[in-house]
Amino acid sequence: MSTPPMTFDYDPELAPWAPAFAQLSFADIPAARAGEAELLAALPPYESAVPLAVDELLLPGPDTAPEVRVRRYAPTSQDGPLPALLYVHGGGFVVGSLDLYDADCRRYAAEVGAVVFSVDYRLAPENPFPAVLEDCFAALTWVADNAAELGVDPDRIGIGGESAGGGISAGVALLARDRGGPRLCVQFLGISELDDRLATRSMRTLGAESIPVTTLANMEISWDAYLGPGVRGTDDVSPYAAPARATDLAGLPPALVTAYELDALRDEDIAYAQQLMSAGVPTELHVYSGAFHACTWLSQAVLSQKILGDVVDGLRRRLHSPVAEAV
Repeated sequence: MSTPPMTFDYDPELAPWAPAFAQLSFADIPAARAGEAELLAALPPYESAVPLAVDELLLPGPDTAPEVRVRRYAPTSQDGPLPALLYVHGGGFVVGSLDLYDADCRRYAAEVGAVVFSVDYRLAPENPFPAVLEDCFAALTWVADNAAELGVDPDRIGIGGESAGGGISAGVALLARDRGGPRLCVQFLGISELDDRLATRSMRTLGAESIPVTTLANMEISWDAYLGPGVRGTDDVSPYAAPARATDLAGLPPALVTAYELDALRDEDIAYAQQLMSAGVPTELHVYSGAFHACTWLSQAVLSQKILGDVVDGLRRRLHSPVAEAV
């Protein structure tokens, strides 16, 4: 006898959008990339109450790799060195862009009071691991090395992102620790893609259903593209690629972690936050009932506003703390 499909108690404001989000698929990566314009047109814009200067920079890439394009968002109404946030967009390693996360970056620059540098990293499968990690690390290093010229406080630099961007941010934080810098005062790990083994309870149950975005099928495609064929789930996976595999989390920067009840990534996010706490890393974990992956794109919903507000508050407290908690 077949098992009936699960039912999900989505937040009432978000529930009408769940079927459309469940159609987001990585099965045809070129088509998924081409569909981004339509998705962008459907999303509400962010209207900043703070004047922002927005421009783009080309930074030196890692080793012989191409230059890295970065979009900078800087509040113009504040004087003196500001904190900086290196932002890593989501998209399962295979899609996503600066434009898709433009509203988030504007929000963090305006409401946190920080200079945000959003990284246009190389996508998989054309550029598998470690290309994205090295792109983001190169951008982080450039920001730290040029902090004075950029109007950035070198002791108040953070990194963060959502989904694959959160997982990449966790990997860069590990890499920065192990390479002896740059120092970070916070890592924002939002609904992060952290574990290639796809074996948590939430992945086995929720991921097997037609939930928004983080279906097991999408996650398999995502990790196979990022790691290369035949690598996912083996002993050959680096913890810099899949931070859930890291065995030593001591000495990492304070973490702000979010997880959503109806997201197949939920359990790996909670587990990583618990591992950070066990390693003595100051960690703030928020779990949101009724939320599904990427629901903050629907920023007009009360629950989405709550999530975004909590992230802004957490980043503001860490990036503007009187004494920078850096590694």
